[in-house]
Amino acid sequence: MRRSTCHGYLCSLLLLLPAGIAGAQSSVARPSAPTRAGKRSIMPRATEVALARSAAPAGVSRQARVLVFDDTAFVVADSGSNGVTCVVNRSWPASLEPHCFDAEASATILPIELRRTILLHRGWSDAEVERAIAEELAKGRFRLPRRPAMSYMMSEGQQLIGDDGRAAGRWLPHVMIYYPFLTNADVGLPEAPDMKVGMVTDSGLPTASMMLIVPGHIAVKPSAP
Repeated sequence: MRRSTCHGYLCSLLLLLPAGIAGAQSSVARPSAPTRAGKRSIMPRATEVALARSAAPAGVSRQARVLVFDDTAFVVADSGSNGVTCVVNRSWPASLEPHCFDAEASATILPIELRRTILLHRGWSDAEVERAIAEELAKGRFRLPRRPAMSYMMSEGQQLIGDDGRAAGRWLPHVMIYYPFLTNADVGLPEAPDMKVGMVTDSGLPTASMMLIVPGHIAVKPSAP
């Protein structure tokens, strides 16, 4: 998504969703948008593992692969066994965005997200990052989901940044189902839906995902060092 962090109605709520994926037709960040380039935070490994796992219910995250950020790359802290990958993404220098991605999202959405974050961390501009992602998709380094792919974003420890670059704090717990080219109309939702349910972000684009609100946040529980 890095054309902007949110769209239309979403922006008015300061809703931050994880960056979507940019296809060849992706546009670059708006010139007036605050830059996302800059150094990301480093956390103690145990702290980051606990925060990453809190993105999803324990039944999902307990056996998940967990990645942590070490200033140059996202590295494996726990290899996991269920195909899920949990990670604290940082699409803004000051944001903390715990996600747990299912197997298909781990193979498609996640590599793009991590590449985007690393390039921004190195100081690349939004426009440079979007061009690089689009080129890498076109060359086949990345691919779009072949089936609906899902990520959980339910952590009470999330620290989100709005599209205007200001802290948005913790938003409603939700899951995202990535489904390229899905539209709000496809699932019977208006373009500005009642947020008690959710909406399609990037409606009609390769980056489309169905965002669904879920009942409650998940606490961040200490993890062994």
